[in-house]
Amino acid sequence: MDITQMNLLMMNSKIFRHTQVYLDKALKKYELSSGSFRYLFVLEKDEGISQNEISQKTGNDKAMSARIITKLMEVGFIQRKQHVVDSRAYQLYLTNKAKEVLPKVRAEISALTDLLTEDLTENDREQMMNSLYKVFCKTMKLNG
Repeated sequence: MDITQMNLLMMNSKIFRHTQVYLDKALKKYELSSGSFRYLFVLEKDEGISQNEISQKTGNDKAMSARIITKLMEVGFIQRKQHVVDSRAYQLYLTNKAKEVLPKVRAEISALTDLLTEDLTENDREQMMNSLYKVFCKTMKLNG
């Protein structure tokens, strides 16, 4: 394997891990983690979706989503209501507590993004985002 190919995979993995650790520390005061805040953002855009739908939108399997949703319900960020048409299904909604915390979470993420890109020019940022998007699109094809 070419050293550049190996570096791409290793660097991507390390960037992901370092940002997770940073976000876990930064979001702890809100009772959130790097794996759970995305659920709140998804619900903010699409309240009333089912647990299966939120699993698809976050890219997590159903078991992982169930654990995260249960935790978010325990800390008071999500409430689950029985579906009006299908009594076997539940719809998920944000609580007022979650709505109050979301701007603070966005600020933490923005601070991280600013920190990571502070040495880049605007052109560098645009090129990086375009390149990452192209790589992301390719990864989407890997698993069907």
